[in-house]
Amino acid sequence: MSRDRRGTRPLLASIRKALIPLLQLSDSPTIVNVSSLLGHLKLLQNERAKTVFNNEACLTEESIDGVVQEFINEFKEGRLEENKWPTHVTAYKVSKAALTAYTKVLAKKHTDFCVNCLCPGFARTDITCNLGPLSAEEAAQKVVRVALMPRGGPLRAFFYEDAGYST
Repeated sequence: MSRDRRGTRPLLASIRKALIPLLQLSDSPTIVNVSSLLGHLKLLQNERAKTVFNNEACLTEESIDGVVQEFINEFKEGRLEENKWPTHVTAYKVSKAALTAYTKVLAKKHTDFCVNCLCPGFARTDITCNLGPLSAEEAAQKVVRVALMPRGGPLRAFFYEDAGYST
């Protein structure tokens, strides 16, 4: 969990502070967060997480952090199953769902940016024990394709491999 969301919060803040002004100089500022189908918001079963992450009008960094903290507390208390949190690759799924929600927050804050997230597919990397059908290069090409979409394309979308997107 700490690598994907909670522990990277200071890192994300530093990156945002440094990069947002540079992106604002661009004719086509674009942010693509690499998520996972396992973190798609429609797959969440925990009621509070579903309510918070899917309510774009009220979604904030603080509300995302609140859900993540609730997950951490319930993990420590051994209450994941009773509260309908994922029980397999738990932290990965929750952190990717938080990243997907955070993508919506960024898009809301920076309306002149094209902000999306993407699941490039199951790639052969260290985290997958090199089991995926895609090479890391093939997955990276999908990220680049979304990053280079023409201005006026989808916003706050969740792209999955080559199958298009959902919002």
